[in-house]
Amino acid sequence: MDELAFFPILAWTWMGIAGLTFIVLLFVTAPYGRFARDGWGARMSNRLGWIVQEAPASLGFLAFFLLGDRHAETVPLALLAFWQIHYVHRAFVFPFRLRGERRQTTVLTVSLAVLFNLGNTYLNARYIYSLGPGYDAAWLVDPRFLIGAVLFWSGFAINKHADAVLVRLRRPGETGYKIPRGGLYRYISSPNYLGEMVQWGGWALMCWNLGGLAFFVWTVANLAPRALAVHRWYQRTFADYPLERKALLPFLV
Repeated sequence: MDELAFFPILAWTWMGIAGLTFIVLLFVTAPYGRFARDGWGARMSNRLGWIVQEAPASLGFLAFFLLGDRHAETVPLALLAFWQIHYVHRAFVFPFRLRGERRQTTVLTVSLAVLFNLGNTYLNARYIYSLGPGYDAAWLVDPRFLIGAVLFWSGFAINKHADAVLVRLRRPGETGYKIPRGGLYRYISSPNYLGEMVQWGGWALMCWNLGGLAFFVWTVANLAPRALAVHRWYQRTFADYPLERKALLPFLV
């Protein structure tokens, strides 16, 4: 079986694993951030962990682009730019905005995140730059690409605003948690996670292939249970937590 024939099998298997992960995460909260706890092995700097786990997505995608044969095609170049704007920020900008060097992530969590990012990078970049049929320039005005691009940038903006609110909650030297306010925090506890789901849903539309769909499925599987856990944590921790806030979807969930 050649790589192209194996690709859809891998993509559907990857989505099946995401489904199982979603179920597990409804009952077991990943041990990082506010949920860091003993019993999950060695820990490492949160800042270093972010860089180590997110850099493979940026560097790996660039490597597949360089090794592929579609360097001068408009749509593949546009998709490269979309991906890198997210992951360069994620790996090499956001970690340095974090305040404090608390040891709050585990080596296990970072290792699983590296595996997650490498898998999604392969399924997306390898197909776009080598295995797939390619895109002609007309794809840039296809409704799927246009709607996907709007969703991508909307999700990106939501996510970055939510992260900025969280970063500003702590003054230099502070390590505790506070109730975030403003923006979509008026309505939900985790607009950062909602933003990522919207963003990668847009990516799946723009790419219109199994790799993009698999990434979106994994994003929901990872972040929806996390958002529910964060919401419950806020409610337990702060007696004055706004009663009208939902976990992930305004007015609904």
